[in-house]
Amino acid sequence: MATAAAASASEPEAEPPAGPKAEGEEDEVKAARTRRKVLSRAVAAATYKTMGPGWEQQEEGVSESDGDEEYAMASSADSSAGDYEWEYDEEEEKNQLEIERLEEQLSINVYDYNCHVDLIRLLRLEGELTKVRVAREKMSEIFPLTEELWLEWLHDEISMALDSLDREHVYELFEKAVKDYICPNIWLEYGQYSVGGIGQKGGLEKVRSVFERALSSVGLHMTKGLAIWEAYREFESAIVEAARPMAGFLSPFDREQTFDSQLEKVHSLFRRQLAIPLYDMEATFAEYEEWSEDPIPESVVQSYNKALQQLEKYKPYEEALLQAEAPRLAEYQAYIDFEMKVGDPARIQLIFERALVENCLVPDLWIRYSQYLDRQLKVKDLVLSVHSRAVRNCPWTVALWSRYLLAMERHGVEHRVISVTFEKALNAGFIQATDYVEIWQAYLDYLRRRVDFKQDSSKELEELRSAFTRALEHLQQEVEERFNESGDPSCVIMQNWARIEARLCNNMQKARELWDTIMTKGNAKYANMWLEYYNLERAHGDTQHCRKALHRAVQCTSDYPEHVCEVLLTMERMEGTLEDWDIAVQKTETRLARVTEQRVKAAEKEAALAQQEEEKAEQRKRVRAEKKALRKKQQPGGGDKRKAEEGKAWGEDGAEQPSKRRRVENSVAPAGPEPDAGQEKGLPEKPAPVDIGPPSKQKEKAAALRREVPKVLHDSSKDSVTVFVSNLPYSMGEPAAKLRPLFEACGEVVEIRPVFSNRGDFRGYCYVEFKEEQSALKALELDRKNMEGRPMFVSPCVDKSKNPDFKVFRYSTALEKHKLFISGLPFSCTKEELEDICKAHGTVKDLRLVTNRAGKPKGLAYVEYENESQASQAVMKMDGMTVKENVIKVAISNPPQRKVPEKPEARRAPGGPMVPRQIYGARGKGRTQLALLPRALQRPGAAAGQAENGPAPRPAVPTSEAAEAPKMSNADFAKLLLRK
Repeated sequence: MATAAAASASEPEAEPPAGPKAEGEEDEVKAARTRRKVLSRAVAAATYKTMGPGWEQQEEGVSESDGDEEYAMASSADSSAGDYEWEYDEEEEKNQLEIERLEEQLSINVYDYNCHVDLIRLLRLEGELTKVRVAREKMSEIFPLTEELWLEWLHDEISMALDSLDREHVYELFEKAVKDYICPNIWLEYGQYSVGGIGQKGGLEKVRSVFERALSSVGLHMTKGLAIWEAYREFESAIVEAARPMAGFLSPFDREQTFDSQLEKVHSLFRRQLAIPLYDMEATFAEYEEWSEDPIPESVVQSYNKALQQLEKYKPYEEALLQAEAPRLAEYQAYIDFEMKVGDPARIQLIFERALVENCLVPDLWIRYSQYLDRQLKVKDLVLSVHSRAVRNCPWTVALWSRYLLAMERHGVEHRVISVTFEKALNAGFIQATDYVEIWQAYLDYLRRRVDFKQDSSKELEELRSAFTRALEHLQQEVEERFNESGDPSCVIMQNWARIEARLCNNMQKARELWDTIMTKGNAKYANMWLEYYNLERAHGDTQHCRKALHRAVQCTSDYPEHVCEVLLTMERMEGTLEDWDIAVQKTETRLARVTEQRVKAAEKEAALAQQEEEKAEQRKRVRAEKKALRKKQQPGGGDKRKAEEGKAWGEDGAEQPSKRRRVENSVAPAGPEPDAGQEKGLPEKPAPVDIGPPSKQKEKAAALRREVPKVLHDSSKDSVTVFVSNLPYSMGEPAAKLRPLFEACGEVVEIRPVFSNRGDFRGYCYVEFKEEQSALKALELDRKNMEGRPMFVSPCVDKSKNPDFKVFRYSTALEKHKLFISGLPFSCTKEELEDICKAHGTVKDLRLVTNRAGKPKGLAYVEYENESQASQAVMKMDGMTVKENVIKVAISNPPQRKVPEKPEARRAPGGPMVPRQIYGARGKGRTQLALLPRALQRPGAAAGQAENGPAPRPAVPTSEAAEAPKMSNADFAKLLLRK
């Protein structure tokens, strides 16, 4: 930062527009430019003065060389700009254009955190001190600033403070800074800066007040609180040393009032510090022994020993924080749980604040902290401060805004302030339509609690009604335009309004109008909506409107019409006349009959569609079989090959089906030597076959080649140290040798077992066995790594026959508010190009282009941002963007739930009972499923439902009984077989 600031200070300003100018005017422009740059360098030097002697030397070198040159350039009237100066002018012009772009972007979206940071950085580099101050103030109004941003701002302001008014302004900045986060370094800077004003009126009291507040805030910090204690103690000790020479000239009374009281302050600080568990307590105790002229009291020693015991309890949690890497959320959560069990409110508050410094964008942590304060401490200023900071850190989280409104109401904040806070919530940029419904409900509940419903009319009631009207318009217009949905399909807000009008305002007419509007928004088909309206009429209306509502419900309800009909009949049974009962029975019977008819038609339609699908599948099978048969006929030497196969002996290896050979190619081979190809277990040895032509020789060569392919053995007991690698290129030569260096980076590799086909071709997958289980787990990180143009799949080695439901999918299928789903990308878009586009809107943690198994892009991508705020901003800016002439769509990642396919056992035949689609044997579905029954015997059962590959057997009648049904003689059976 120091180098950047110094470099920016040495850059000349942009040249004025070309044109005829007087010589004196050019001198004035150059002199003004130089003064501005020197001022910028002074700010940078004062800001980074605390960085040590190296910085001072660097500054001295710059001021001695470049400063003189710049002043000489300003005083010279006829100096001309060279190429070197033009380079800086071009860079400065670029910065000015970037500043204008950032300012315009912030005028569109003021909640863009990164834009604020970049704008402040560029303005500071350009030396625009006034604009930097304005930009910082605007950002601090919206976001809490980090410790680094505050210290940078404070150093700049301290370097420019010249009088008491400037010092008061710096004090105000310090007060703002310590409210954003609990930062020991800021408190230490505050205390040290206040020491500089000790000579002013009330300066001593100001210093002590700052240090006491610092101790209350961070004095319990086990690792950083020690610096505050030591600074405060050194300040009081310095006062003692300054007063010591004058103590001998004072009277005993004055000595006691001044010098002795000051000594007691230092003693008090030592005693207070030693009673708190802090790191390096032993050194503090030794220092106290050396400093004190009197023996240390026993009570102080006891407090010190007790603090040491407490320190041992806290050390494991502190050491876990020291060993972990930021943001250390899990370690902080464990620490918080421990402090909650201990129950010390000050320490609980401190550990929450420490956790939030590194996890300020975690809404759940803010919710837990504010919930503790709401329920336990209940201190107004503290509670409201935490709620305010929470919504400034996570403005996209509606739960924090709702809790903030409740806390403000709970502590009696003015209505105007609450309304302003609600307006800020509406402009916070929620990422879901339902979030706006929730914040509107919270605000409407607050307004309802303000109304005194004993009065017929009041200002609060009118405000409530106007708020309901505005909420409905906001959801229908702005929210629906942004999300393509209002977020309130069940009209919950309108239902609440109707209940308030009916129950609290006794205005059933308005409630009925609202319910008519609710039903016209697509809710008339739901029984629960009608019953809700009926219950409201039942409680606050009359029987006539109840009956009318139920009659409409009977006609409109489509999900549970039986329930609505039952409610109508129950009401008429209790309160209706005979005529009312007859009308109700007639309407319910007519409606239920129509519903039954519709359901039957729907079932028939579904069954017909299922049958059409089965017929199409059967037709496709027949077409494939015909094409296969045609290809066999067109093959040369097909007849000779068939004759040769018929002439083969059973024991010959070449006569075995190739499909069966493939089925067992990777099975475990039996122990011992492989039997001869001319023998088969249990069969006598046959003579060698006679060579009848070239096809037989080719088949023998293929069989010999199959015998040479090694069988891949796999020990299932080693699944924990083995990974399964698939989707490798089939053309990969020597896969074991190529994959070994890649996997050896994860740990020691015992063996790589690639799988080959019968012909010796690589089948695209293999097993990689490691020596240690940890290496296998690390190897899973290589999943989707590119291997010769294809994404390599690496998954755990699991026997799916024992675990049929095992699925390997490394990505989440739930809603992820910090991740984006991008569709419509051009196939030529690379990962680097897309990352450059996404980086403009936040910090990209991960980016994944979705490809098929061959590694070809599908035009889809997932982009993971650092937090939800950046993701929501990216959605608003990137959705509808054009990338290489393609309009892309960007949304928050929320994959749809996968539908589980229906099991084939539960299919209903048209107009018949539930029958299974197909009955398979114990080994599952066979290859052919040929019916071993002559077609002539199948004719009587032709009217039965057809299955995929033949007549569907009746579940209650075995096939053998169906065959014996005709009761024919042997002669009749022979005639049927011979009939053409």
